[in-house]
Amino acid sequence: MNKKVSSNWILMSLAISAFAIGSTEFISVGIMPLLTNTFNVSLATGGLTVSIYATGIMFGAPILTLLTNRWNRKKLLIGIMVSFVIGNLIATFASTFWILLAGRVITALSHGILMAIASLIAADVVEPNKRASAIAIMFTGLTVATVTGVPIGTFIGQTLGWRASFLFLVVLGLVGLITNFILVPNDLPLPRPTSAKGIWKILKQPQLLLILIITALGYGATFPVYTYLTTILNKQMNWSQAAIVIILVFYGLAVAVGNTLGGRFANTNPLSALLKMFIGLGVALLLMLFTMNMHYLGLFAVLIMGLFAFMNVPGLQLYIVQLAEEFTPNEISLASALNISAFNVGITFGSSLGGQAVSAGQLVNTPWIGIGMILASVILTAILMKLGNKNIVSSDDLKLQSNCETK
Repeated sequence: MNKKVSSNWILMSLAISAFAIGSTEFISVGIMPLLTNTFNVSLATGGLTVSIYATGIMFGAPILTLLTNRWNRKKLLIGIMVSFVIGNLIATFASTFWILLAGRVITALSHGILMAIASLIAADVVEPNKRASAIAIMFTGLTVATVTGVPIGTFIGQTLGWRASFLFLVVLGLVGLITNFILVPNDLPLPRPTSAKGIWKILKQPQLLLILIITALGYGATFPVYTYLTTILNKQMNWSQAAIVIILVFYGLAVAVGNTLGGRFANTNPLSALLKMFIGLGVALLLMLFTMNMHYLGLFAVLIMGLFAFMNVPGLQLYIVQLAEEFTPNEISLASALNISAFNVGITFGSSLGGQAVSAGQLVNTPWIGIGMILASVILTAILMKLGNKNIVSSDDLKLQSNCETK
């Protein structure tokens, strides 16, 4: 099997696992009303199913990456999916809200380590000038999950009860486990040895620290709104529960398109592309703010928000890998893991602030929180561009530089 075919199979397997992971991450958004009714908790408390999950990823990604850094990649992927299945089984049969959260934490730990190593594997198995696109393909599993996994899980929950939604996730996890076993080769390269000291090496480098903050703010800006999207669509925009399932499908399609475009835009100059994407997301959040109580215009704003929500992900993940290659070449896997943590710092921060707004009766003003976060990310990105113009080269330049050194 040639390298191209091998990389395609590997990317397919990673995308399938990411699909299961993505369905789990956002399933509680679609079934939030069902969870709050079953366990008799407030909407803000129900939001913990999102923020606690993100917190589990935030801490789990770097810690588990350190502990498993030299493990065989295939065996690690299989083990991740086993723990993923276990976590969702716990959630399926949870008798209290807190047991449900415990199951979410277990799956979150699986999520963090999977996305950390999968993005590195994706970048390693293709040519340098296709790395952002390869990462985007891997993350397509997450975006397709928003197109199909989350709406299907929501429909199952509304029809058969929320426990059936988590059982659906168990099935997805088993599919991911099987595809890893069949499609992933045994001889994937291992990252260089690293240690906990590597975290400090990364954080003390200004450009790496800046991109981590930008990841948290720029990606997390959607979540003060997205965490409560089902409630917004139902209570503020007057869409029925049946219509919301369909709307979530189209929202997911918008996310998938945005993710694919983001990968293409970021292939050559990720930082410049990211600045434009952040501005676009800011405009989308402004639209959400001004159309929050409108039926059709509100729906339009939701779809535009979906278009920009994941567009920045491939560029953010590629850029930190490029920075790590430049400044901390022995800590590339750890830098990738920290960026996965940063994504989820953003989710935790955004959804938690959104929860506070909801608790104060300010659901309609949640877009303001996202706008503030995106404004900060735009400013920091502009600063990073000034710092990095002479240090960071494009993927094509990296390939040319490597060829010259070889000669």
